[in-house]
Amino acid sequence: MSVLSSPQFYPPRLNPVLTRLCQSFSDLLADNFYKLKLVVESTDLEKLARLEEERVVYLPNHPTLDDGVVLFLLSTRLGQLFHYVVAYESFRGWNKKFLPLMGAYSIRRGLGDRASIAQTLKLLKQPSCDLVIFPEGGCSYQNDTVMPFRTGAIQLPLQAMNQMVKQGEPVPNLYLVPVSLKYHYTDSMKPVIDQTLSRLEKAFNINAIAPNFYGRLRAVAEQVILRLETEYDLNLDQTTQMDWNQRINQLKTHLLSECEQKLELTPATMTPIRERVYKIQSVLKSRAQELEQFDETTYESIYQATLRLLNFDAIYDGYVAASPTPERFLDTLTRLEREVFKFDRPLPKGHRKAKLRIGDPINLKEHFESYRQNRAATVEMLTQQLQQTVQENLS
Repeated sequence: MSVLSSPQFYPPRLNPVLTRLCQSFSDLLADNFYKLKLVVESTDLEKLARLEEERVVYLPNHPTLDDGVVLFLLSTRLGQLFHYVVAYESFRGWNKKFLPLMGAYSIRRGLGDRASIAQTLKLLKQPSCDLVIFPEGGCSYQNDTVMPFRTGAIQLPLQAMNQMVKQGEPVPNLYLVPVSLKYHYTDSMKPVIDQTLSRLEKAFNINAIAPNFYGRLRAVAEQVILRLETEYDLNLDQTTQMDWNQRINQLKTHLLSECEQKLELTPATMTPIRERVYKIQSVLKSRAQELEQFDETTYESIYQATLRLLNFDAIYDGYVAASPTPERFLDTLTRLEREVFKFDRPLPKGHRKAKLRIGDPINLKEHFESYRQNRAATVEMLTQQLQQTVQENLS
C-alpha cells in the first residue's frame, strides 16, 4: 500500500490583498456555486463590530460542510480578516495552498496536534485576533441540533490568557462569541425530496412505495440498517427485535470495537464516539505510513468504517418525525446518500438562506480568576453555557 507523504501541519499564510479580493465577490460565488445567501441581523453585526479591536473567538455549530463559507461571508460583512481552524483532511488539491492564504490552518483530530495548538495560542496572544473554531469537533449533518462541544475551544483561550499574565501582562479581554447557524431552503423542496427518495428506492429495489415521504424515508432507512447489519455479521434475528435507536447504537458500538481491535487500541468507552473515531483515523494513518502494517483491504475496511461512524454519529430515530421540515428530511436523506452512493460531498439540494444569530459575547477576563482557582470546573461551565446558548438560538 502506498501512502503519499504530506506535511504534518499547514500553517496560516494570510494574504490580506488576496483575501480582500475574494471577499469582494464572495456573495456572488456563494449564491451561484454554494447556493446560499447569508442572513444576519444588523443588530448582531453591530454587536460584533464593537469587538473589532479585541481578541475574539467565534464558536459556531457545524451542520454542513459549507459552514466555513458562511463564516467567510460573515468576515466580509464585518470588513475583517479571520483565521480558521480547519480539519487537516480539508487540505487537499488546490486547497493546500488556497486555504492558508485565506487564514486557515490545519488541525489533526484524534491526537494532541502540538503545532496546531501552538499556532492557536500564538494568534490568541496577538493584540487583536478573529479566530473561528467549530467546537463540535466535526460536522453534525443536522440543521438544528447541536452535538456536545469540545472543551478545547474554551480551554485554549484561557491558556493563552494565563501565559500572557505569567509574562507580566495585565489580564486581557478575550471574547468567546456563540454563533448559531441554521439553513432554510428558499424554494419548495418536495420535488427534490421525491427525486432523492426515488433514487434510493431504486438502489434497493423497493417496489411497495409508501403513501407519504416519511413512510418512504423509513423504508429506505430500514434497508440501509439491514444491509449494514448483514455486512458486519450481526444477528438479524436478535437485531430485528430491537427498536431503531438500539440497532443504530449497536452498529456504532460494533464498528468502533472492530476498528479498535484491529489496531490493538484500548477501547475508550467513556470518550465520545467522534473522539474515538478521530483517534482510530490518526493511528491508522500513522501506522500505514510508518510501518506499512496493513494491506489495502484492511486499511480500506477500517477507514470506511470510520467514515460511516462520522456520517451517522448524531443520527437518531425520531429526528424527522419530531419536526418534519424539508431541512430535516434532506439532512437524513443526504446521510443515506453518502452511505449508499459513497458521496464524499453531495451537491447542495437547493438554494438556502444561511441564518446566523449571534449570542452575547462572553469576556473571559470576567472568568479568569475562577479559572485560576479551578480550571476544569470553569472550562466545563463555560463549555456547557456556550453549547446551551447556541442550541437555544437555533430554535
